[in-house]
Order: sequence, then structure tokens, then C-alpha cells
Amino acid sequence: MEISRRTSEIATSVITALLGAIVCYGALENGITWDDSGPRPGYFPFYVGCLIILGSAVIGGQALLRPAESKPPFLDAERARSVVLFFLPIVAFAAISAWLGLYIGMAIYIFYAMYVPGKLKLATSIAAALAVAVINFVVFEKLFMVPLLKGPVLNYFGIY
Repeated sequence: MEISRRTSEIATSVITALLGAIVCYGALENGITWDDSGPRPGYFPFYVGCLIILGSAVIGGQALLRPAESKPPFLDAERARSVVLFFLPIVAFAAISAWLGLYIGMAIYIFYAMYVPGKLKLATSIAAALAVAVINFVVFEKLFMVPLLKGPVLNYFGIY
């Protein structure tokens, strides 16, 4: 399966135009006119949505008018594999973080990213994963005093 750059540009322009239309629709519900106190809540978002639609139309039109090129495809099997290998660990990180807490999920993700695709040494990967988790814990929990999701493991050790 190969997806050309032209096809990806057209698909992206359609998707962003739909997002712009959703923004415009939401703005219409809040009013896009001026009243005695100034612009209504939907005024600015409506015009931002219109700009998104306009930009999408320009990009889509350029892609449609451009002749087919002999450049390498935007996405082929090899590139798709790279995207999946990058995307799946992010999904796993989100799932692990929701289950075990953000800091443990972060440590597991950093370890995986450094050890498996990065092919770094085991000790280096473990040290970096622990350092990132501890530094983030100190920064967010102690310095900024912003509690993040800790999960059952850290709660078991009395770290809340």
C-alpha cells in the first residue's frame, strides 16, 4: 500500500476544512455579531474557523492542480511500520499511566524507547528512565506543587 504526497495533502485539507466548519458551527451557536458590549463569544472563533477553511481550500486546490509527481510516496509499507512502531508505545504509555500512574508509565516508556528502538545499554536505559521519573516528580510535585496521577504503586509506598 502506498499513499502519494498529493493524496495525503488532499485528505489533510479535507479534514482541516471539516474542523474549521465545526469551529464555525460552534461559534454560530454563541453568536458572531456585535452587541452593545462588544463582540459576542463566537465572533473571533467564527473568523478563525473561516481562515482554517480558506487555508484548507488553498492547500487542497494546490494539490489538485499540481501535476502527479514521480517523488517517493508519502507513506509506504516501510514508513507505515515506523509510524506504528512510534505510535503503539505512546498508546501503551497512556494506558499504563492511567493504570499505574504517570511517573511509572513515564519510566517504562523512557526505558522502552531507549532500550528497544534506541538500542542503548540496559544500565543506561534504566538509569535514564529512573532519572526522568524522579526529576519530573520533584519538579511537579515539590517545586510546582502540582499533583499528578500517581497510581496504586506510589500510593502503596505512601507517596501521594
